[in-house]
Amino acid sequence: MASSTDELNRFVRDALARGHSREDTAAALAAAGWLPDQVRTALAAYAKVDFPLPVPRPRPYLSAREAFLHLLLFSTLYVSAWHLGDLLFALVTLALPDAADPEWLLAGLARSMRGNVAALLVAFPVFLFVARLIARELAANAAKRLSPIRRWLTWMTLFLAAGVLIGDSIVLVDRLLGGELTLRFLLKAGIVAAIAGSVFGWYLHELRGEESEE
Repeated sequence: MASSTDELNRFVRDALARGHSREDTAAALAAAGWLPDQVRTALAAYAKVDFPLPVPRPRPYLSAREAFLHLLLFSTLYVSAWHLGDLLFALVTLALPDAADPEWLLAGLARSMRGNVAALLVAFPVFLFVARLIARELAANAAKRLSPIRRWLTWMTLFLAAGVLIGDSIVLVDRLLGGELTLRFLLKAGIVAAIAGSVFGWYLHELRGEESEE
């Protein structure tokens, strides 16, 4: 795989050096069977500047600081999303009580809500601070958008959010077919869909924006 990638990079470099346009180079590679993502990545390795020779862009590298920031960013995102959902679930349960609810569940709601609020008051500000810090660094150095850990964690987050949305939809359809839909269930299903959908939509938008910039 590494040798084929090196061969692709050499071809792109030589084609650009001989004056071929990016469009013609991409078309030739597509005709040869290279995947669009491979072609886009190879072309993105060279900057769009007016110079006789192809100018390579800085290659992304992973530093300990960068790994720390992105792991902290996504972990606080997961904690915030989980506790926000749990808090909203508790509010729905209090607003729409069910006679079938066990006493221990209702008795523990206040403590659960207190824990959720505490988690949000700590995790969410940290998430916002780290997100702003990373955004500044990306604005100053666009090459960091290609960071391996950033890409992996973003795609993993999309996978988790998609899994939650699919699971939520399956349960919703199951309840619908069984005639067991209630207002409380619909509200809780809507909470899950809103949180997971917001995360999925935001990071998918970011990835598409980065791909268009390449």
